Amino acid sequence: MSKILVLHGPNLNLLGMREPEIYGRETLDDINEMLEKQAAAQGVEVEFLQSNHEGVLVDAIQQAPRNGVAFIILNAAAFTHYSIAIRDAIAAIEVPVIEVHISNVHTREEFRHHSVIAPVVMGQILGFGIDSYFGAMAVALKKIKALY
Repeated sequence: MSKILVLHGPNLNLLGMREPEIYGRETLDDINEMLEKQAAAQGVEVEFLQSNHEGVLVDAIQQAPRNGVAFIILNAAAFTHYSIAIRDAIAAIEVPVIEVHISNVHTREEFRHHSVIAPVVMGQILGFGIDSYFGAMAVALKKIKALY
């Protein structure tokens, strides 16, 4: 069975409460449940991890190949803009990564316009609210199906 790892970065545990006008009212548990159903319909297992700690996310990325992960969906949140450690972990593995953001970072504060991880991910999906996650899952599922 193929496996997708969904990684959620800092403050995403506050979804549903944090700036709902930007991030919506769905909680992280709501999103994970819907993603799990989307993947299960294709016979694909999903693992989820949310952390406010950069090193925990780096460890998960590094361990992905050994854990049988075929794809990573990553919302690095604030780490997107400055975490060279996460960037380097992605570059060090052969598991493809899709970068996801709920909001359109290019229409927000200038510091959010640059992603240090963008050069090492397969692609980005952003600005569609939580549908950004579902779009990334659809791409990952399609790519996995083509491989197996």
